[in-house]
Amino acid sequence: MNILYQSTRGKEKDITASQAILKGLASDGGLFVPNKFPKLDKELSELAKLSYTEVAYEVMKLFLTDYTEEELKYCINNAYDDKFDIKEIAPLVKVDGAYYLELFHGSTIAFKDMALSILPYLMTTAAKKNNVTNKIMILTATSGDTGKAAMAGFADVEGTGIIVFYPKNGVSSIQEKQMLTQKGANTFVVGIDGNFDDAQTGVKNIFANTELAKELAQKGYQFSSANSINIGRLVPQVVYYVYAYAKLLESGEITEGEKINVTVPTGNFGNILAALYAKIIGVPIDKLICASNENKVLYDFFETGIYDRNREFILTSSPSMDILISSNLERLIYQIAGNDGIKNEEFMNVLKSEGKYEISEDMKLNLKDFIGGYVTEESNFEQIKNIYNNTGYVMDTHTGVASSVYAKYVTQTGDKTKTIIASTASPYKFGKDVLRAIGKEVDGKDDFELVEMLHDASNVAIPNAVEEIRTAPILHNRVCKSADMENVVKEILKL
Repeated sequence: MNILYQSTRGKEKDITASQAILKGLASDGGLFVPNKFPKLDKELSELAKLSYTEVAYEVMKLFLTDYTEEELKYCINNAYDDKFDIKEIAPLVKVDGAYYLELFHGSTIAFKDMALSILPYLMTTAAKKNNVTNKIMILTATSGDTGKAAMAGFADVEGTGIIVFYPKNGVSSIQEKQMLTQKGANTFVVGIDGNFDDAQTGVKNIFANTELAKELAQKGYQFSSANSINIGRLVPQVVYYVYAYAKLLESGEITEGEKINVTVPTGNFGNILAALYAKIIGVPIDKLICASNENKVLYDFFETGIYDRNREFILTSSPSMDILISSNLERLIYQIAGNDGIKNEEFMNVLKSEGKYEISEDMKLNLKDFIGGYVTEESNFEQIKNIYNNTGYVMDTHTGVASSVYAKYVTQTGDKTKTIIASTASPYKFGKDVLRAIGKEVDGKDDFELVEMLHDASNVAIPNAVEEIRTAPILHNRVCKSADMENVVKEILKL
């Protein structure tokens, strides 16, 4: 089946996978989605016998149909190699009756590695396929993890460069140091004086500036994105839900065809959307449990059908979820609106002008697969502590949100369906809050004293990603106002 891509806003159609990956964002401001969904062409019992890279090929070949087998296997085998500290790439750990899908064993100890390890290969292969001679400038906003993972992937990759914007006071100190110490002559990091939504809006505005695009082209550049708005980010994320189900099957934890639930800590909605796509292509998933922190814009949406970003932005201990504009939700809105680009664009325009929109009753019926949940900071810390005290397992603050929402869901519904919980970051990435949650005294300790404390508490090896920044020099120091992001891009590119 040949899969082409179209914009969620209806004006761009019949785009190949490689073209969609190169563009990142559609020219009408929409996001690329498949014009039809494929189905798995191997039984899940067959996939259960395969390695992660083999499953990746079987899933990604269905979506990226203009890549040859040789091209796709080259991308996959170069992405999922010894950059990951465990052979399984994404192991499942059974804890307190749930299955934690550990997505943080890559080079930057967060789930973004799962897609951003392969995106540079998909993109450079796409450039060759489409005879692109411009230098591809990756422009991305990050709430903490995407930035480092994207820079690690694109650092010194020929024919590319990357500029990352992040909220200066909205990431953990380990996250910030990971970004500011990133090597690579083609990498640039800029702190902004706003929050993640400001950074993301600024990036989208730059993409939408047609005059700037012309100026770039004249200088031999073109923009693309490494955010989850890029379909080349989303497709690799579908893989690990297929793989996780297959591994549960292989281990005898489930029988073939048995339905499971999936719980995902969610901010920008990409990770849980990938689980929905896994369900659509044939993985027997029942409920998609969308876990929010105190910035509960998605919880309120699933409860009421109203998406409203007009609210206080709260800085929490799970900063990668501190988001009020969930970009990937647009792909779901388009889908539940019957793939109607005009209707979807109306919602997005109202969101931009008024900060909120309400979907129809018919559209709400199409959300029956989703369950929204949210937890307070206090409940999150309590769950991290309870799991640690009962099992010795240490989880980060984002996984804590998912774990807590899942526990609350089971209590409220009695639903004992076997459940995968997406564990999206290493506890070392948010060590101070994790230690505080499990009852350790952290005041007055520096980042690396906290790392040693967490090692003692967890008996989990300190990841290389943390070790390598202990003494690494700061290489990036740009800071700007969010209104000045475009000017900074021009300055970096010497336009």
